[in-house]
Amino acid sequence: MTRYQERPWLGLYQQGKPSDITPEHTDALAMWRGGAGSDDAAHKPFLYYFDTSVTGADVDGDSDALAVALAARGLGRGDRIALFLQNVPQFVIGMLAAWKLGAIAVPVNPMLKERELRHVLADSGAKAVISLQDGWNAVGAAAAEGTAVTAAITTSPLDYLDQRPPSVLDGVSRVATPGADDLGELVRAHAGQRPDPVTLGPDAVALLTYTSGTTGDPKGAMNTHGNVVFNACTFRDWMSLTPGDVVLGSAPLFHITGLIAHVAVGMLVPMPVVLGYRFEPATIIRLAERYHCSFTVMAITAFTALANDPSVKQADLSSLTKAYSGGAPIAPSIVERFEREVGPYIHNVYGLTETTSPSHAVPFGRRAPVDAASGALSVGVPVFNTVVRILDDEGRELPPGEVGELATRGPMVVPGYWNRPDATERTLPGGELRTGDVGFMDADGWFYLVDRKKDMIVASGYKVWPREVEDALVRHPAVREAAVVGVPDSYRGETVWAYVSLRPGASATPEELIEFCRAELAAYKYPRHVEILPELPKTPTGKLLRRELRERSRGAR
Repeated sequence: MTRYQERPWLGLYQQGKPSDITPEHTDALAMWRGGAGSDDAAHKPFLYYFDTSVTGADVDGDSDALAVALAARGLGRGDRIALFLQNVPQFVIGMLAAWKLGAIAVPVNPMLKERELRHVLADSGAKAVISLQDGWNAVGAAAAEGTAVTAAITTSPLDYLDQRPPSVLDGVSRVATPGADDLGELVRAHAGQRPDPVTLGPDAVALLTYTSGTTGDPKGAMNTHGNVVFNACTFRDWMSLTPGDVVLGSAPLFHITGLIAHVAVGMLVPMPVVLGYRFEPATIIRLAERYHCSFTVMAITAFTALANDPSVKQADLSSLTKAYSGGAPIAPSIVERFEREVGPYIHNVYGLTETTSPSHAVPFGRRAPVDAASGALSVGVPVFNTVVRILDDEGRELPPGEVGELATRGPMVVPGYWNRPDATERTLPGGELRTGDVGFMDADGWFYLVDRKKDMIVASGYKVWPREVEDALVRHPAVREAAVVGVPDSYRGETVWAYVSLRPGASATPEELIEFCRAELAAYKYPRHVEILPELPKTPTGKLLRRELRERSRGAR
C-alpha cells in the first residue's frame, strides 16, 4: 500500500495510524477569542508593525468598530469583503471585522492591475473593498465600477505607526480617496461598539483565496473556518510553537502562507506576528533581529534574498530556529548554503491554496533526506490526518518510487471553488485534491516533488524536469537562482533553455554554465542556451514565473 498513514515513521505515527489533532475551536473567530483575543492576551502585543506594537485588545476593539461600520453600510452574513492591502495591521483588523459579521474575507494581491482586480471583485461578488489609499486611486476605484461593490474603505500604511516611517515607506504619504471612507475615521466614530454576535461553524467559508491563474482566470478557493483552524493547529503542533515564539510575517498576508502560517497560527497559540509592509530584505533582517523572531515560512527565493543582502553579515538571526520554506521545490545546495552562511536550517513545507497551506512538512528538528537518484530534497511527510496518493495519468495508484501526480485528502482540503462546479469536480473529485504537482514517495514515506505536470520538457523523446536542471545550475558557486523552460525545436521537439541570476560580486559566462551542466547531467538534459539576467521574474509570493521566460525565449529566437 502507498498511503502514507499505513507506514509508521519516526514515532509520529503509532501502529500505522496517523497522530490525531483535535482542534479546540470550530471556527477562526472562536480561535481568535480563545487565543490572541482572550482576556489573558488582551494587553500583550499581538502585532509588531515596524517599531510599533499593537495589542490584542487594540485589534479586537478596532475590528469590532470596523464591523459595526460595515454593518451600517449593509454588509452582513455571507457577504464578501475584499482586502486590497499589504502586510499592515489593517489587514488583520479587516479580516476579523469580516468574520465578526459572518462575512467572507477575500484577500487580494495589492499588485493587481485594474483588469485583474475587476475579475476578482466580479467573480467573488464582493460588496465592500478595504484598500490602501494609493491602490484605490490607482486601480481600485476604476476596477469596482460595474461590480457589486457598494462600500469602499481606504487606509494608509502610515497609520498604526508611532514613529518616523521606515525607509521601505519612503515617498508614501496620506492622500485623499474620492468615493471612499477612511478606516481610521470609521474606527474612531464607532469606538467601543460591537456588532451583533454571529454563530459560525467549521463548514462556513472564511476566505476566498484566488489561485494564481496560470492555466486560466484565477479561481476562488473556498477555505472554510474548519480548514483554517485545522491548519493553524497543524503549524502549532508540528513546529512546537508556544507563546514564547515570535512569527516573522514575511510572506504576503494575501497569500495562503501568510494567512495561516502567520496570522491564523499567531491567533491560536497566541504569539506575536511581526509585519513590515512588504518584503524588503534589509528590513526583514532588521525586524527578525530586533524582535528575536523564531518562526517563519517564506519562499526559498526570499531566503536567498536575505542571504545575499549585505546587512545579513552583521545580523544575529540565531533565534530563527523554526525556519520553513514552501511554494517551490528547493535545491539541497541552497539549503546548505543558507545554513553555512546565515545559520538557520531551512525545513521544507509543502501545500497549496486548496490545502489551506500545509499538507506536507519536515518535522521540526529533522533534516530532510535527499533522493540519491534525482538529487531532490524531500518536501516532508504528510501532516496530521492527511492521506496522499501518487497517481498515474489514468488515476491508478502507484507504488513507492514511481513518479506521478500527488492527490491529497485531509481536513485542510477545500470543499471547492467559488461558483465553479465544473472546476471543483475536475480538480477535487470525491473531495480528493488532484494537485497538478508531480512527485514520488520513497519506501520510508518521504515525499519528493519533481515539478508541475505542465512544465515537463520532452527533448528528443526524453522527459526532462526543469527542477533537476535548475538544481544542477545552483550548485555552481556563482549562481544565485535558476529557472529552466522548454523551447520548441524543429529537430529535438523541445530543447532546454536556462535563465540564471548571479550572486553579488560573482561572475560566470553562459558557456561556462553550459559546460558545468554537461558534466553534471545526461546529454539530453543539459541546457543548450543560458541567459544571465539581473533578476528572475517571480510572483509576489516568490515563485518563479516560467511563463514569462517562455515568452522571452520566443522573442529571442
